Amino acid sequence: MTTPTLGAAFADALARKAGDRVLDLLHPELDFRAMTPNQVWEAATPEDVVDVLGQWFDETDVIEGVDAVETGAFADRERVGYRLRVRNDDGLHLVEQQAYLSERDGRIGWLRIMCSGFRPVDG
Repeated sequence: MTTPTLGAAFADALARKAGDRVLDLLHPELDFRAMTPNQVWEAATPEDVVDVLGQWFDETDVIEGVDAVETGAFADRERVGYRLRVRNDDGLHLVEQQAYLSERDGRIGWLRIMCSGFRPVDG
């Protein structure tokens, strides 16, 4: 059995909207930045990151599934890309994110995420 990477574990926790699990994965001294189509986000604590994620995927967004997860290493960083199938009042959407992260004391200490935004899907 293969141990999941930190990035894959983060993607899984995000897809399940498991804020407690996200908190467990993030180092207390976190450096976080992200970009969505209309905003740049920064956070300095795991709790702030969970708040950001709650704005990206709110209560009305139902994450129906994870269509893809790809992980790899790049120099001293881990890369994870994931595609989520999300349904809300506006219909079905795909959301793809690419993240780069660094481990610190067994947790994510540095994290950058680029998001595609909600892309509509017929069906």
